[in-house]
Amino acid sequence: MDPIRLPSIDALRAFETAARLGSFERAADELNVTASAVSKRVTGLEEQLGTVLLQRGGKTLAPTLAGKEYLEQVSVALAMLNAVPLHQAARRSNQPQRQRLRVCAPPTFARQILVPHLQQFTELHPEADLELMLSIPYLGGHAVDSDVEVRTGDWKADAKTLGGQRLMVDAVLPMASPALLSRFAALHQPSDLLNWPLLRTPLEPWAPWFKAAGLPWPEPQSGPKLVDLGLTLEAAVSGQGVVLARPSLARAWVVSGALLPLFAVTAEPVNSYYLQRHASDPAAVGFSSWLLDLCERVAQDALREVLSQVQLT
Repeated sequence: MDPIRLPSIDALRAFETAARLGSFERAADELNVTASAVSKRVTGLEEQLGTVLLQRGGKTLAPTLAGKEYLEQVSVALAMLNAVPLHQAARRSNQPQRQRLRVCAPPTFARQILVPHLQQFTELHPEADLELMLSIPYLGGHAVDSDVEVRTGDWKADAKTLGGQRLMVDAVLPMASPALLSRFAALHQPSDLLNWPLLRTPLEPWAPWFKAAGLPWPEPQSGPKLVDLGLTLEAAVSGQGVVLARPSLARAWVVSGALLPLFAVTAEPVNSYYLQRHASDPAAVGFSSWLLDLCERVAQDALREVLSQVQLT
């Protein structure tokens, strides 16, 4: 009688981790191997057992009926092995495992808010290996495999379907470069902007600010249209027009004098930044908490600083 060939511990761990995390990539991070290695181990286990354990369609892995039953048994067996005193001692002797943290954010938010403050997070969480990816808000693109995601949109509407936490209460107000101000007649009140070039972007429409300023104007229909807030700010810095800007994003240019806030009238923007956390590991939870606190402070400090430099009231 041939002896029964038992599955390897590596194969069982690969299956349990992939089933628990719903992704070969996340399982690979936890096991410190490649996603391909995890996939091969699970496939080999399935071939050995003669049954499919994980459904691979869709965005995440899901155990089949046989996989769910096998997962319960495997989880118990691995837990028993982990409880062996020699195994516990070996784990204690090892260095803490690095935690890969994938963060996805819109480009301008990443450049103006995240990157300048990332050192604060890395000092608080030296075990986290952060990978920052950029989304494309106007095209609706986002990273489905990110651990933490910063999105922008109609917060009140999106919260009902997507959930998440609002990151900051922002404001918008007009800003322009000194070069542009020198080429046009002096501004005394918001209505003087009538013949000025206004930079356009679908991400930051002018209508809310027009209404706050008491101007019965339609959305501008002429002039360059840019689909990135950072590009719009750069166009304003180069003197191409007046930008409707958020102090939280434009703060560096205001501090340097490259942009000047024109009026004290502010409006709430149409779109808000909000946070979605797709993972529950310590790195993702810690980053989310840190980012919420950071954004609240940045929004308040930036608005106060920018309003103190307004040219006209």
